[in-house]
Amino acid sequence: MSVKNTEFFKLIEDFIDDYREANGATPTIREIEAGLGIPKSTVGRYLAYMREQGMLDYSGPRNITTKEAKKTKRETVKVPVLGAVSCGLPKFAEENIEEYIRLPVALFGRGNFFILRANGDSMIGVGINDGDLVLIRQQDSAEEGQIVVALMDDEATLKRYYPEPEQGRVRLHPENDRLKDIYADSCTIQGVAVKVIKDLT
Repeated sequence: MSVKNTEFFKLIEDFIDDYREANGATPTIREIEAGLGIPKSTVGRYLAYMREQGMLDYSGPRNITTKEAKKTKRETVKVPVLGAVSCGLPKFAEENIEEYIRLPVALFGRGNFFILRANGDSMIGVGINDGDLVLIRQQDSAEEGQIVVALMDDEATLKRYYPEPEQGRVRLHPENDRLKDIYADSCTIQGVAVKVIKDLT
């Protein structure tokens, strides 16, 4: 291949990395063409050349890995933000989702996640403050002592979970000395808190 414009290498690599960052997958040749204004046949030739030179791995549509992607392991998971934890049952219907954000798998792992905004100060003892984003792994069971999103009387709350089968109840413990434990005959576990995403002031 006679390479006439070496700037295309950088343009194509940057476009692929930016697209992966925004969408969690690599673009097709047609999307690269549209995004950069480069003819499809030219994009195909450049991708083939870049693969031959070891500049990227390319094995078909949506399967392009640049050196930058290999280095930073940019694989992400798309997670819905569902609003404040006190607003009731977290639902995955589109109208209840505020937005989606992408989180790097390398930092947050894989799984079915959603994010809730903490509302109030009931969990400040474990560093969850009002307005923080709490990453929740969606599941319907929890171990004793885990922080859960629990549903009681159609209202969700974020508390530490302690089953007390001898008393026929569960205890939901706030991490705030000013607040009392909540007792209930039962509750529905919506998920377990795994990470807190917050601004540092």
